[in-house]
Amino acid sequence: MMSTKAFTLVPAIEREQLLSDRDRGLLECVECCGRNLYVGTSDCFVYHFLLEEKTLPGGSATFTATRQLHRHLGFKKAVSELRAASALSRLLVLCDGCISLVHMLSLEPVPSGARIKGATAFALNENPVSGDPFCVEVCIISVKRRTIQVFLVYEDRVQIVREVSTPEQPLAVAVDGHFLCLALTTQYIILNYSTGAAQDLFPFCSEERRPIVKRIGRQEFLLAGPGGLGMFATVAGISQRAPVRWSENVIGAAVCFPYVVALDDEFITVHSMLDQQQKQTLPFKEGHILQDFEGRVIVATSKGVYILVPLPLEKQIQDLLASHRVEEALVLAKGARRNIPKEKFQDFDCSSQVALMVKNLPVNAEDRRGPTAGTSWPESGPHQAALVAGPCPIPSLCYCLCPRVTRPEPPATCHLCAGQALQKHAENRSEISSVTDQRRGCWVMYRRILLQAGFIQFAQLQFLEAKELFRSGQLDVRELISLYPLLLPTSSSFTRSHPPLHEFADLNQLTQGDQDKVAKCKRFLMSYLNEVRSTEVANGYKEDIDTALLKLYAEADHDSLLDLLVTENFCLLPDSAAWLEKHKKYFALGLLYHYNHQDAAAVQLWVSIVNGDIQDSTRSDLYEYIVDFLTYSTDPDLVWRHADWVLQRSQEVGVQVFTKRPLDEQQSGFNPDDIISCLKKYPQALVKYLEHLVTERRLQKEEYHTHLAVLYLDEVLQQRPCTPDKDAEVTETQAKLRRLLQESDLYRVHFLMDRTRGAGLPLESAILHGKLEQHEEALHILVHELADFPAAEDYCLWRSEGRDPPYRQRLFHLLLAVYLGPGPAAPARTVAAVDLLNRHAVEFDAAQVLQLLPGTWSVQLLRPFLMGAMRDSIHARRTTQVAVGLARSENLIYKYDKMKLKGSSVRLSDKKLCQMCQNPFLEPVFVRYPNGGLVHTHCAASRHTEPSSPSAGART
Repeated sequence: MMSTKAFTLVPAIEREQLLSDRDRGLLECVECCGRNLYVGTSDCFVYHFLLEEKTLPGGSATFTATRQLHRHLGFKKAVSELRAASALSRLLVLCDGCISLVHMLSLEPVPSGARIKGATAFALNENPVSGDPFCVEVCIISVKRRTIQVFLVYEDRVQIVREVSTPEQPLAVAVDGHFLCLALTTQYIILNYSTGAAQDLFPFCSEERRPIVKRIGRQEFLLAGPGGLGMFATVAGISQRAPVRWSENVIGAAVCFPYVVALDDEFITVHSMLDQQQKQTLPFKEGHILQDFEGRVIVATSKGVYILVPLPLEKQIQDLLASHRVEEALVLAKGARRNIPKEKFQDFDCSSQVALMVKNLPVNAEDRRGPTAGTSWPESGPHQAALVAGPCPIPSLCYCLCPRVTRPEPPATCHLCAGQALQKHAENRSEISSVTDQRRGCWVMYRRILLQAGFIQFAQLQFLEAKELFRSGQLDVRELISLYPLLLPTSSSFTRSHPPLHEFADLNQLTQGDQDKVAKCKRFLMSYLNEVRSTEVANGYKEDIDTALLKLYAEADHDSLLDLLVTENFCLLPDSAAWLEKHKKYFALGLLYHYNHQDAAAVQLWVSIVNGDIQDSTRSDLYEYIVDFLTYSTDPDLVWRHADWVLQRSQEVGVQVFTKRPLDEQQSGFNPDDIISCLKKYPQALVKYLEHLVTERRLQKEEYHTHLAVLYLDEVLQQRPCTPDKDAEVTETQAKLRRLLQESDLYRVHFLMDRTRGAGLPLESAILHGKLEQHEEALHILVHELADFPAAEDYCLWRSEGRDPPYRQRLFHLLLAVYLGPGPAAPARTVAAVDLLNRHAVEFDAAQVLQLLPGTWSVQLLRPFLMGAMRDSIHARRTTQVAVGLARSENLIYKYDKMKLKGSSVRLSDKKLCQMCQNPFLEPVFVRYPNGGLVHTHCAASRHTEPSSPSAGART
């Protein structure tokens, strides 16, 4: 794994500043709170320094420590631990098993002399649960065996809260809320001192190595595990992060996200919490203290204090990108953006910003270990003016100073916003606004990192990875297009990002002239542009994207070029037209003209291709395409302008510009008479158009029908002498003529009769005779001239279609008479007559037929006819009998009803009233309804409905 420079080691306090030559004490412990640095020595002294951080022009940081006070605590043993509680303005000092309270500035013991005795180690609860904002919670390892004690520490007194027994002797402790993380003699455990519930974590041997227990966040701890592993554990006893591998003999550990810093006898090692890899190694001998204070990592020997200054994450990421370590850079960027405050994800010193905002504040407004977050201030007393009701008004600043206000939860009321601190927040509103603006810039910077990584992957031809990074970073796709020479339109106002996202001038520099790589890059750009052109990414510069895509397609002779041009697109005409012409894509250029409503230019260009004036083999059926294009064109002038050209190349295909045109467009600008006039020079096209009018549009206009029939007739007559055997084409034309003559009733029959007379077209003449109701002449032609007996039968069926039965019967009797009449081919006509009778027996009157038939014909010969006639006669007789029987039955029913009515008596008196007029009857004459109602005869004559009865009835 290549190294990453994440920290620089900067001296803060040298031996000369700390101790004089006559002093024999050694540095034992360190505490840092804001600018205040405290050092405890082996000879029971506590030193107070003020730290000043300065940034040199090159960007590196230096620290200057100014010694303030020092005080001997009155013991003979070393100072073991120091912890500051700035909200109380107190420094907690562990020395000789006793925790003393001294003032943070004067180092004077509290007047009350309050202290905690019998402690071997202690830890502050950074997630307190007491609910009292004016105290801190302290958890100590008692000198009593296997005992942990919890105290509340106030400004001038201490109070024991809980004493908890442990399974084994505790060696180290960290606390979060009610949860204690303990290093025992043989294992690590999580202990809830409120409920007594314990959760074993993993074994630990205190005889082999020093235990490390460090709270790194809400309900999460870092522990020194077996096998040289740094283990993460939550209060639930699980690990949500993979362990990091450090040295077997680690002395101390600290967390400065996203890194875990570990100290051993010879080195400081830096490990990433994101990918668990070791990122940096710093030589450091004789070190024995490593702690982090409010994001500041301090390491110390027995003679000096040093600060590990983190490089801004952006610089780390940029360094990784510069060395093309893309994966590491992305892991760092994504992890940093997800897990740390946004204001710390900027290229500025967060601690200096905080110092600027809280400068001149009392000491107790700087410390992170103060009263409980999420509680309210008293409504009376010295802090009444600073009452905070509801969420912290400045959560970003509170988080910088007090990590107890965690990001995953809504910002709580924080003690740091109380009192004078809140007043200073208001005074420094402009500085806070500056931090807010920088937070807004976080996403911009993260996008930039993604895009830089994307261009690195692109340069390495890792196109899938590059595409995903471009999408995630919301790339202005013109940044990518600009790498390709001449692809951006000349009218584009795009300028590349500054600072640049990559180091390449153009694609040629990137690929160093390798044409295979150039081709791959162009294929990638084609794919990427095609995907993003319909998304929000293209909003605002669709013209640039589509124009570039067109150029790529044209240059690569890609099939998608035509798809682009026939769908909605935003290609700029000047650039695109010049490019298509340069690459001889004339058909595509025509499509571009058409999309830009320049149909005349498009058609003219395509005509030049068909004529061979310019070369473009895109479509082999370009002529048919032009015809189809003109067919659906709504510009009549354009169609008329090119009508002669399309008809000259092919009459049958060219006429489609008129015959296949939508009906609604045929009504405007395309009068059939005008089209017929145009087509007079093109007979085949004229025939096709008239067929369209007559058979497809079914226009009921005599001149069109007659004109078409004449054209058919002329073609038949013209070809007849040359092809006496009637080839297929002539037969087809004759079939069309005969069909027209039979189906149409609009042509001029006499005019066509004159044209066919003597032309040797007997069947056509027979059809025309039939149209004139001259059936005998028509049948005579069919039977005697053509001897086409099936045609004669078909004629009878054709002319009788839709007519009444007597008319049909008359036609068949005429045909039978022609068959039986005098003339040539009598035997054949006799056979035809027999077949006619036997096949169509129902069409004849059998009695009349028997009178016409010769007596020499046998019954066996006419057996089918006679059987059919008998069957029809019997059927008719029986049907009549059934009808008569039904009529008689109905009549009988009526007679029965009448007899029933006559059999009943009717009583009439002068008191009986007419049910219509309600007047009495004056004479014994009345009308009785079937329901028994009686009315006057004159009332019944004037009213035909039955009075006051549910239904009408007949009078009786």
